[in-house]
Amino acid sequence: MKLKHSINPVLLQFINFIILVYSFLTYIPWYIFSGSRQAVAKAKQVKAKPVNNKPGGAYRSVNSLHCLASVLYPGCDTLDKVFKYAKTKFKDKKLLGTREILKEEDEIQPSGKVFKKVILGKYTWLSYEDVYIKAVNFGNGLAVLGQQPKTNIAIFCETRAEWMIAAQACFMCNYQLVTLYATLGGPAIVHGLNETEVTTIITSKELMQTKLKEIVSQVPRLRHIITVDGKPTTWAEFPKGVIVHTMASVQAMGAKADTGNRQQARPVPSDIAVIMYTSGSTGVPKGVMISHCNIIAGITGMAERIPNLGEKDIYIGYLPLAHVLELSAELVCLSHGCRIGYSSPQTLADQSSKIKKGSKGDVTTLKPTLMAAVPEIMDRIYKNVMNKVNEMTSFQRNLFILAYNYKMEQISKGYTTPLCDSLIFRKVRMLLGGKIRILLCGGAPLSAATQRFMNICFCCPVGQGYGLTESAGAGTITEVWDYTTGRVGAPLVCCEIKLMNWEEGGYYNTDKPYPRGEILIGGQNVTAGYYKNEARTKKDFTVDENGQRWLHTGDIGEFHQDGCLKIIDRKKDLVKLQAGEYVSLGKVEAALKNLPLVDNICVYASSFHSYVVGFVVPNQKELAELARKKGFKGTWEEICNSPEMEKEVLKVLAEAAMAANLEKFEIPVKIRLSPDPWTPETGLVTDAFKLKRKELTAYYQMDIDRMYG
Repeated sequence: MKLKHSINPVLLQFINFIILVYSFLTYIPWYIFSGSRQAVAKAKQVKAKPVNNKPGGAYRSVNSLHCLASVLYPGCDTLDKVFKYAKTKFKDKKLLGTREILKEEDEIQPSGKVFKKVILGKYTWLSYEDVYIKAVNFGNGLAVLGQQPKTNIAIFCETRAEWMIAAQACFMCNYQLVTLYATLGGPAIVHGLNETEVTTIITSKELMQTKLKEIVSQVPRLRHIITVDGKPTTWAEFPKGVIVHTMASVQAMGAKADTGNRQQARPVPSDIAVIMYTSGSTGVPKGVMISHCNIIAGITGMAERIPNLGEKDIYIGYLPLAHVLELSAELVCLSHGCRIGYSSPQTLADQSSKIKKGSKGDVTTLKPTLMAAVPEIMDRIYKNVMNKVNEMTSFQRNLFILAYNYKMEQISKGYTTPLCDSLIFRKVRMLLGGKIRILLCGGAPLSAATQRFMNICFCCPVGQGYGLTESAGAGTITEVWDYTTGRVGAPLVCCEIKLMNWEEGGYYNTDKPYPRGEILIGGQNVTAGYYKNEARTKKDFTVDENGQRWLHTGDIGEFHQDGCLKIIDRKKDLVKLQAGEYVSLGKVEAALKNLPLVDNICVYASSFHSYVVGFVVPNQKELAELARKKGFKGTWEEICNSPEMEKEVLKVLAEAAMAANLEKFEIPVKIRLSPDPWTPETGLVTDAFKLKRKELTAYYQMDIDRMYG
């Protein structure tokens, strides 16, 4: 969608003439010297085909029509072999980087709150050899503490180098790594630890003090707590029988251990590598059992979609490693000689909440070339940049809009715009370090407006990926030369995808012009199922007559003529209203979420009523300005609780809904404005910022009763 400008029509005609002349003069050199024309041809190629002509036949990548890929390197069929191969090939190359904390300060805010601010130094690096030795020693040290092969060990820790070192140690020694989000609530943590019967947990000092201390007495089998960053100052409150170790002390035990007499139980491809607890967007977290061969097949497929991946690349790791997107991305990088520099959402950029004003955020220091993100983070960047554009002078704003609209036209044709990139978008690009060559988005659907914005302003391909924890994160990824929006790409070379009829929703794999239905993923990346949950495993996984294992995703998709998949609905998001109309909650949210006035939105519908309602987290700056224009005065809470302001916001939502061609019955009739943001810490969204509908419904139950009253 083009941005609107306010340029005099006569002046605009002159500018358009200059642009036309410029385009004409630069086309021939571009055609001769640029490789983009090959990319244009590739973008138009068919990317996946059905393996047969039957309705509902599986689609495969054209690069794996006859045989699905399953191994990254010959003979490397388990994760310990992959790392050993990478260590041998890239021995002295840098692998894991961490920034040193130079100074910590308490900064008092005008509200009286105290925020911790940090000044960070340069990245210090561990080589492949360093990481390998640390992992070997840690694995041996865990054996000294009594850890046995094929038994569970938990990691409950922030994304950092020690997380990856601990994971590699477990892969080598065939320990089953149980991963838990650092933002999970107490009951979910207790559930995961007790269900997996772990005796050892790897964590950080901060999480030990803030989360584990409160629930450790509810985990009776726990015997060892290992902190990755030194011992906390006090741990006297812990129950008897629980010993606290540091990661360094366990590594020291392992370095001294006599491993000569101990039989090394190396994993086989079918052994479980990770029991990954989902973030629980639909209830209690489930532990997905992911084997070595599942992960290797998945990262094989992902790596094939990233051209020229290698030693020159730097990846910034800041998403939760307990999420399959981040773990897969880092394993892809580790296996290809890339550097991984660690960060966090609080220190990512110069403007991040923990970075002291005037000092540098992680992207500025690291200058990554590869980055993964969830839509929530990209949406925030989009809104922040557009807010700054709106604050520019009229001349600056119109110049930006002209360049934006011009580049949108050019990239839709497959052309590049080096002049615009260097003169207009350079400053925006520097927000992510200035060197990003591929941005990958996953975890939830990305709006077309945000995807196109990131394409244009960050001067790089923005790929969408689709996969689930249950498919080891692998499913589809858009190719770098595919600049269409709203699609998630063709199946990866490791898997095949078919569409199954869903009669209740009216989706059939015989639909024209595009076959539609529930997405089923098949391949070696499809996992074994849920830990100690046979009933749910039987419901979500099936095996066909050829022995192929299929995951029933619950998502609804359609295949386009070039073999690319588009997610169009979700079975769990479809609600039948009292009058019989079906409302797709996700579709309505996607149409309204990118409004400047909306930071987040959850739409709710009941089969006992004839209209839709919603909960909205408004943008504080935009809502305060709207209140000022309407003459409403009060605190932030008073503005949000005002029926008058609810009506004003509803008007804005209704206009946007009409512009997005939503049906009348899909447009929210009543809303609740929430003064508090939804963060993973509140338990209302997952770590990937997906809405937890069950929790949101319970949290706003009184408001739902009022809105339907």
